[in-house]
Amino acid sequence: MNRTAARNSGQRDDAGAELGAATPTGPGTAPGPAPAGTLPTQPSAPNKPTSPGRDSAHRGDIVVLTLPASSAYLSVLRTATAGLAARLQFTLDEIEDLRIAVDEACAMLLVGGESIDTELNCRFVLATDQITVTVSVPAASPVLPSRDTFAWQVLAALAGSVEASFADGRLVIELTKRRGRNP
Repeated sequence: MNRTAARNSGQRDDAGAELGAATPTGPGTAPGPAPAGTLPTQPSAPNKPTSPGRDSAHRGDIVVLTLPASSAYLSVLRTATAGLAARLQFTLDEIEDLRIAVDEACAMLLVGGESIDTELNCRFVLATDQITVTVSVPAASPVLPSRDTFAWQVLAALAGSVEASFADGRLVIELTKRRGRNP
């Protein structure tokens, strides 16, 4: 028998409450079981401070990820990139461009060799309308990626601003993507 038929027939549920029966509420009445087919509600707390929503980001937030320097772990980095860009309210196209750019930057860094014993560091700096992503790996020599390659041109087109450097024994690629602007 469906719920509508049960309500109209006066049948009771497993707890003995009449299905479809109204539960009195108001001053001086004890709370009773919720009518069948309804979800209980929690009273709201007055003057309770609200926490920032999942889509909020604060100027200067910094997120750092350290992963094994292996392409097998780049999916984690792509997912984090998309999530952080979404918090900054980037469009879907901007998010996808940034995901591809970060993936391409990591591929450039891993050309020298992948190793789960080596760390790939990724640092995200969030601002109101942009995200700066810095990826780095340890490197024995300062051989920077060539800016004349197709891969570098794609990276620059997707990210907007791209720089490569060698600092503190690490090969570094930093890219900045701005929301709402074409590179």
